[in-house]
Amino acid sequence: MMKATTARRRGRTRAAAAALGLLAGALSAAAAGSPASALTAPVSITADDLSTWQTNGIVWSMAASADGVVYAGGTFSTVRPPGAAAGTSEQPAVNFAAFDAATGAPTDCSLSFTVSSGTATVRSLVLSPDGRTLYAGGRFGAVNGEGVSNIAAIDTATCTPRQDFKVAVSATVRALAVTGDTVYLAGDFTQVGGQPRSHFAAVTTGASLLPFTADADEVARAVEVTQDGRHVLLGGDFFQINGTNTHALAVVDATTGQLTKSYPGFIDNNSTVQDITTDAGGFYTGNEGTGGGVFDGRIALNLSNFEQRWRDTCLGATQALLVHDGVLYSGSHAHDCSSMDEFPDQPRKHLLAQSVDDPKLLPWFPDTNDGIGEPVGPRVMAQTDKGGRHYLWVGGEFTTVNSKGQQGLTRFADGPDTGAPWVPNVSVSTVAANKVEVNWQTSFDTDDGTLTYRIYKDGASTPVHTTTGYSVFWDRPQLRWTDTDVAPGETHTYRITASDGINTSAKSPAVTATVAAKAESYPAGVLADGANLYWRYDEGTSTFAADTGTGLDNGFLRNTPSYRQTPAAVPGPSTAIGFNGSTQYAYSNRSRSQLTQFSVETWIKTTTTKGGKIIGFGNKTMELSGKDDKHVYMLNNGRLTFGTSNSGTQTITTTGAYNNGAWHHVVATQGPNGMALYVDGQLRASNTRYTKNESYTGHWRVGGDNLSGWPNRPTSNFFAGQIDETAVYPTALSASRISAHYALRNG
Repeated sequence: MMKATTARRRGRTRAAAAALGLLAGALSAAAAGSPASALTAPVSITADDLSTWQTNGIVWSMAASADGVVYAGGTFSTVRPPGAAAGTSEQPAVNFAAFDAATGAPTDCSLSFTVSSGTATVRSLVLSPDGRTLYAGGRFGAVNGEGVSNIAAIDTATCTPRQDFKVAVSATVRALAVTGDTVYLAGDFTQVGGQPRSHFAAVTTGASLLPFTADADEVARAVEVTQDGRHVLLGGDFFQINGTNTHALAVVDATTGQLTKSYPGFIDNNSTVQDITTDAGGFYTGNEGTGGGVFDGRIALNLSNFEQRWRDTCLGATQALLVHDGVLYSGSHAHDCSSMDEFPDQPRKHLLAQSVDDPKLLPWFPDTNDGIGEPVGPRVMAQTDKGGRHYLWVGGEFTTVNSKGQQGLTRFADGPDTGAPWVPNVSVSTVAANKVEVNWQTSFDTDDGTLTYRIYKDGASTPVHTTTGYSVFWDRPQLRWTDTDVAPGETHTYRITASDGINTSAKSPAVTATVAAKAESYPAGVLADGANLYWRYDEGTSTFAADTGTGLDNGFLRNTPSYRQTPAAVPGPSTAIGFNGSTQYAYSNRSRSQLTQFSVETWIKTTTTKGGKIIGFGNKTMELSGKDDKHVYMLNNGRLTFGTSNSGTQTITTTGAYNNGAWHHVVATQGPNGMALYVDGQLRASNTRYTKNESYTGHWRVGGDNLSGWPNRPTSNFFAGQIDETAVYPTALSASRISAHYALRNG
């Protein structure tokens, strides 16, 4: 989330919005591993960025012509070729440049926007419906030396300022929208043409002030005309329009400016509307807020009644929107969409796509960084066609695109798709007799959700099994194929590829399995008691902890823990994992909620004197959780505490210490009979009154998470030592079953 304190926006014409012609295709999500709610949506723009010239500053505004010219305005002074480092191979471009949409190179249209004092900037660019005039708004006093006042009209045929369009605007123009005869303005101003106009105004295309009056009490940031031309959509920081309460959003009459629809209480008071765009049936707002509990996402509303169709609640300062063919594209620095069951606390994602009919995120994830300035990353989007291809341009303050150096501008197209999916992470299990279970973590592709997986056995060139699965970067479900064409004692190798239908990943490194003649007793006991998560940590050099059970809830291993540690807790071919006590941990792929009863089970081996969390439940995955309980942690003295939350902490603690360098079996349960903590098969602590815990959506975490506020908090949030055979159950295991599991170690 970023403060809404500096300028953001630009507008676009109704004709340009209607001409955003691109992005067709379909995504199949009805595949193995796909969520039931996965949507089919027309996303055909690839996530592969194209070679594009760069700026040395922020691009705030863009407009794209029907003949394939992209105009860019902002706060910059030079442009340079793709791949050129900042300060090299630059040519002058004073707050404005024009580019060939198909090549990404500058055209010969050169304009200089300047101001006598302070910093000039171009905050809005919009083309007239006939494409003959480019209107520019911002903070500037001259264009190519021709005096203007924060707004100018450019003849696109000659790339020169129009002499017949001069109107004085008292302060920055942040957004523009244009019809055949009217230019609508939004910004910081309080006077236009010497007459009072508070933040919104309208002039003729001949620069005469119109009686349209939609006075706002705070800064205006977005303005758009509905496609029927009857209404104007207003966005910004305001709390009133023409004295009527309506925060951040309003619909007014296109001729008079009088309110048609107000939105008091519709958007949080500490949030604003940064951008508005339309299609034939709706309009869409991009929003930004400051402080906790803000609204930073996107809203879809119907033009028929101006009521909400949907809203998403991603956090991350939405700045730019573009809609076409049923897809809403947005630029932001989204970092937490967990409130809508999408990605939680992941690193920021700056470009997203959604169906105009549903807020669910579609699998399109090119990315930028935040860049310079405030920073947010992307600030503006534009689209046009040329040479039979569709181009989506993005401008902003970013300095990288898809992890490569690229400043201010980038572009994408509807092909070719050149990016292959990630190489799958693969594991094999032989806990059962006479078969090999091949498990893998579904891969990730930046512009395809459903991928095809092919399994190759013993070096063969023809796959023995092919299947599909749906995945996105935060949700990569585990898939499994069982090979029964084996015999006890045989050794086999397996490799897997992932394909998006055009590009195929390299084969995964070969994993080897020796077929067992009989089932392993310890895993058999765990599985028989219904574990819905069971990590044995037998993978090597991978981010993947395979679930041996039927739950297929694989784990993400963070920050390279020590793989394949021996001897393991349980005799046999299995190995353990080691955590460093400072950064390393694992979290479950699947989120859960309403855990009214549960058991957690694991083996530990440590000599630490700093304590740390061994296993627990938390609402974050990539950072320390804000909500955390249902956990077992070690105190500095080696004693173990089991804690849950229920209007405060409720804990039980062992009297003995378990940091003596030996393997110990730890089980914690909660259910109708209260909380119990077992070590090495014996009950060590309990409380029958603690039957409830806090309900929230979260993930299981192993090796570390937040311990702030918990009794006898140890020195470290993270556990230093080895962990093995981690299992989670949806019931409270009985004392006899726990004792039996411990005995199975030697069985």
